[in-house]
Formats: sequence, C-alpha cells, structure tokens
Amino acid sequence: MSAIEPIVQRVLLTNDDGIDAPGLAVLEAVAAEIAHEVWVVAPEHDQSGTSHSISLHSPLRISRQGERRFGVQGTPGDCVVMAVRHLMKDAPPTLVLSGINRGANLGVETMFSGTVGAAMTGLLLGLPSIALSQTFSDRENVRWDTARALAPGVIRQLLAISHDAPTCLNVNFPDCDASAAGPLTVTRQGVGLVEGIDVVPEVDPRGIDYFWLRFQRGPRENAPDSETAVVASRRIAVTPLHFDRTALNTFEALEAGLRRG
Repeated sequence: MSAIEPIVQRVLLTNDDGIDAPGLAVLEAVAAEIAHEVWVVAPEHDQSGTSHSISLHSPLRISRQGERRFGVQGTPGDCVVMAVRHLMKDAPPTLVLSGINRGANLGVETMFSGTVGAAMTGLLLGLPSIALSQTFSDRENVRWDTARALAPGVIRQLLAISHDAPTCLNVNFPDCDASAAGPLTVTRQGVGLVEGIDVVPEVDPRGIDYFWLRFQRGPRENAPDSETAVVASRRIAVTPLHFDRTALNTFEALEAGLRRG
C-alpha cells in the first residue's frame, strides 16, 4: 500500500467550531488523503460546549454549501444524525472524523466538548469515530500545520488496529512543530485542567444584566499516562472512550452498604 492510497471508502466530517472554521478546512485536506469520498456536515455556527446534545424541541434546517457539503442549524450531534440517517442514508459513511478542534479536549473537559460529542454520536450510530484537536498556547497562533502534517498518519495507524466493535477515539496533537512531536501514545482520560466553571456577569447597553459561563482551568494532578500529561510532553495522545460512566468504587460501596441493610 502506498503512502497516499485512500484507505476509507466514505468519510463524514463534522466539528463544533462551525463549518467555516480553519480546523475543519485542515480536516478536509487530511480526509482527501485517506478517503475516496468526503462528506462535510457541520454546524453553521460555533457549537462549542454542546457535548452530545441533539435538538428535540426545534426543527433542523440544512443549507447546501457545495458538493457533499452541508451546513446545519444545530449541534454537532444533530449534524452526525442528519448525515447518517438522512443525507447519506443510501450510502452511510464508514468513518466519522470530528474536528480539528481549536484547542485541546482533555480530561473532564471531554464531557462538555461538542467535538468529542459528535464522535460519540457516531459511535452511538455504530460507526468508528475519531475526535481530533490541536492544542495551543497562543489562541492567535494555533499550529494547524502540526495537525495537518500528523493527522493522516495518525488516522492510518489507528484504522489499521482491529477492534471487536466500533470505537470512539479522542486524539490531541501537541503544541509544537510536527517535527518535534513524539509518537502516538495510548492514554487515559485523567482529570485534565478544568477546575470549575465561573459565572461572569455583564451589563448590556440597555442596563440589563447578562452572564457568560467560563471554564476555570489550572494545573491539576494528572497521571503520567493521562492525555494531559502526554500532550504536555509533546506526544500525540489517543484515548479510547465509551458511554459507560459507572463509578465502580462507589458502585461497590453502595452494593456493600445495601447488603448490610
């Protein structure tokens, strides 16, 4: 197999930063190298922080923005469902790629991420899915070239590994030049960098209060095999995710307590 031979028949791309986001343009270039057919179904506007949500109480509207390219007035999860169950229903994708997100998705933050949420929605529909994010330290100078250079090889590596069932993989690229990046490393989710959520009050020009929600981030203790620690060491992190959030220690404590009566 040559290095440029496509390995996927039909890939669906989405994101949470919006259909005009630079990270999605990078992902389209990456997908063109690995897939015979590329579809883009992405939110028309930024949907960061929407996690796995889907729209149950409002209609979804779609705009055609090119060949196999559609914008959806909805969440990333909506986009995946609309693509798989409507736009591509006669020939579903064989892979879902979500991203490339502007900024890392690490630890607890993945619970809120629309990028990861879209990939998890793909998993719910029985499709192998990969969320991809580019870490940055300077918001105005995101290293898109790093993700562009590394993502095709990373995706090829991951797809070459067989699984018993469809999986969702969370990939984070380090904030360094591609030439300085370490190897793809399997990681655990860990706690990440989120310490809490702040409410930021403001007043609009009419004197009416309004509020912003903002993540509070800072250094936290993460195990050496966590995605946060691995990305900080300039390696590429990949974490396998699933839906079962059962807290096993608490489960065992509750079970034991209920047995005692």
